[in-house]
Amino acid sequence: MAGTRDDLVVASDLSIDYPPSSRRGRFTAVRGVSFRVARGELFGIVGENGAGKSTVARMIAGRGGTHAATTISGGALSVLGTDVRRLTERGRRRLSAEVGYLPQQAFRLLDRGRTVAENVAGPLFERDPHFDRRDAGRRAAEIIDAVQLPWSTMAQYPHELSEGQRQRVAIARSLILEPSLWVADEPTGGADVPVKAPVLDTLLELQSERDFTALIVSHDAAVMSRLTDRVAVMHGGMIVGLGSLDDVLARPTHPYVQGLRDDYLLRTSPITLPTRADAAS
Repeated sequence: MAGTRDDLVVASDLSIDYPPSSRRGRFTAVRGVSFRVARGELFGIVGENGAGKSTVARMIAGRGGTHAATTISGGALSVLGTDVRRLTERGRRRLSAEVGYLPQQAFRLLDRGRTVAENVAGPLFERDPHFDRRDAGRRAAEIIDAVQLPWSTMAQYPHELSEGQRQRVAIARSLILEPSLWVADEPTGGADVPVKAPVLDTLLELQSERDFTALIVSHDAAVMSRLTDRVAVMHGGMIVGLGSLDDVLARPTHPYVQGLRDDYLLRTSPITLPTRADAAS
């Protein structure tokens, strides 16, 4: 798949392998997937657990896979104009600093021994240990405000906050370096309905205000329908649907997509999830 200058991510017939383990030989987690993510787009990867979507997200974010020896075994992947398959370790560290990354259940990964301000500002000092502390505090305050938390939160510790507040802190941390590309794995995963809606609203407003490109991973088609422009549906390591979610579900070409469509149509939500139009208004 050929990309253009406006494509920040281009995957062409991409395959990703996990290394052998004590239980199995080398395992191909992703098989021949192709898609592109254009500048300013909100692109989603949706699928069940084990579909390979998180593996793709980690590779794009420069974090590799679950295992250190996870490798691209076929095809090509370009991120921000960089050939990921040819990356050195130094280049991978540079890419991971340029791409914002929100892992699954990121709120659980916050350092309990550090204040919210210290957690949020952490990536600044990871990139530059001599970063000015006053400037770090200012930038942390700006992003805390952007995720709609009061500044008083900065002096608190993660365990003093609600789950929804901690998720907002994690989002702030992943955006503190002002990335042009943001990769979020299940940004509302595990959240109760009252928590999910405000987090989605925050994400939509942030993307509208800061104009970053996002790749969002989720198993929840309802969230994807409100949050993304286009989606790739993954099943068994392969893409079985690609396009706007409405178009993909309207013309399912694979039994998994048909099941996803049936589940999506049967589900009823007790809340009205925010749309991109809501955030822009």
